This record gives sequence, C-alpha cells and structure tokens, in this order.
Amino acid sequence: MSPALKTFLMTTGGLIGTLLVAAVAFTSLSPQLGGTPTKAERQAYAQSGHYQDGKFVNLVPTAVSTGGSFGSMLWKFLFRKDPQATPPGPLPMQPLDSLSIAQKTPQLVRVTWFGHSASLVELAGQNILLDPMLSIEMGPVSWATPNRYNRRLPISSEKLPPIAAVLISHDHYDHLDYQTIRTIKGKVARFYVPLGIGPHLRAWGVAPERITEMNWGDSARLPGLTLRCTPSRHFSGRGLTNRNSTLWCSWVMQTPTKRLFYSGDGGYGPHFAAIGASYGPFDLVVGRAGNGQ
Repeated sequence: MSPALKTFLMTTGGLIGTLLVAAVAFTSLSPQLGGTPTKAERQAYAQSGHYQDGKFVNLVPTAVSTGGSFGSMLWKFLFRKDPQATPPGPLPMQPLDSLSIAQKTPQLVRVTWFGHSASLVELAGQNILLDPMLSIEMGPVSWATPNRYNRRLPISSEKLPPIAAVLISHDHYDHLDYQTIRTIKGKVARFYVPLGIGPHLRAWGVAPERITEMNWGDSARLPGLTLRCTPSRHFSGRGLTNRNSTLWCSWVMQTPTKRLFYSGDGGYGPHFAAIGASYGPFDLVVGRAGNGQ
C-alpha cells in the first residue's frame, strides 16, 4: 500500500468515525430521543408479563432483521439510495381544516387519514387521534432519516380540533413525533400509551396526570366509549441503545353499537385471532403492515 493511499484511508476512516461519534452524541442529547423510565417504573414493567432481562418481548419469538450489520445498513441507507424508492413527483393530497372534520356527532363514525400512521377517529362524539406524526422531518437527524415525500401536510398540528384522547401504538419516530406532541399537548385531554412511553411524554412537557400507561389487556373508559390496549407483534426504541425498552400495542375502540380496531405497526401472529374472538367482529379496521418480522 502506498503512503498516499494509507494516509487517505486513515483520514477517511477517521472522518467517518468522527461523524459517527458526533451523530451518536447529537442523538443522545436531542430532546427527540425522549425520556428514561425510573427504577421503580422498570420494576413495574417486570410485572407486566411481557418483560424479560430489561426488555419487552412479543407473545411469540420474533427476530428483527436489518439485512446485515449496523455498519452495512448505515452505508446502504446513506450512500446507496434506491432511485425507485422515491415518487417522481408530489403525491395527491386533500387539504383539511378543523371545520371539515370533527363534527361532534355521537352517531357519526368516521376516520380521517392524515398520511402514514396519523388518523383522526370520530366515535361516540369523541375525537381520538391515532399515532400523530404531523411533521415533515422524522427523527433528530433529518438528513439521515426518512422524511415525507410531500413538503406539505393535509392538516397542520395547530389546526387540529380539541382531542379527547391520543392513542400511541409504539415509540418509533414515524408514530411518536416530538414536534407534534409539543404542539398538540395543550388541546389533548389525555394520552393513552403502552408501558414505557410515559417518560417520553413527560420529558416533552405533558403533565403526568394526563398520561395513562397501559399493559396489554388493560382498558380505559371515556363517555360512551371503551379503549382497550391489545397486543401487537413488533419492536420499539428511539436510540442506538434502547431497543425494546417500551411496549408496543394495538387498540380496540368500542361503543355499545360499534367496534373499531387499530393495528399500529406489526407482523402477523396469533394475537389477531385472539383479539377478534374477544372483541370483534369489527365494523372498521385501521392500520398498516409493519417492518421487522
């Protein structure tokens, strides 16, 4: 190896190493990373029946594959972009405002999709917001993480109507968004989240008394409506070192005459049949297939 090539490789390697260290440091200090549960909270998670060796687990063994090592995945993600992965132009979008949704009609059952994971459910006269990711950029490092194809949204967080309940399925950045939570927290009566996500919300300024953390099988009552936290098959984590530190879930929304199911993210498993047998049949199902299984 020539001295010039050796110098080049050492310089390049050092630069990449420095960038990686800087990225890890930045994301570790970024408020988007969220909060950390207390020792008492972790001890409580251990009693959930879905927590082993400091991590939440699925009902059935589930391997999460990234298609190679972290280094190879990062290289492909940053430098080997698939040109067919991005639409050639803006996707069709219908602008919305709070006057065109949320009519507060008890008999009305309606879902308004805002893109990706975010939807507004009108049920029993209540406004229920599912996984509100209403930002253009996702994650603490916008140039390195996927962002929306469109630079505009159907509705901004500021224009949402008052929300009776926000339901979160898991803590990945495309389902639990720091900027959106910070913007809407004043108009949300209560946040219903799976175990472990409470510390994130508290770190972002949501009052603890307006957060309900739930385990699979738990339920909560709103006027004319029951919310049930049900299993899903997925994984969680917002950093490089906290994989599966929070629980993931699906949701059942039930009135005396209507039943809705939100799957969140996740792969197929026996939990679907069990949820259907216990709480179905459903009048409407909202969800998307998740990665990792």
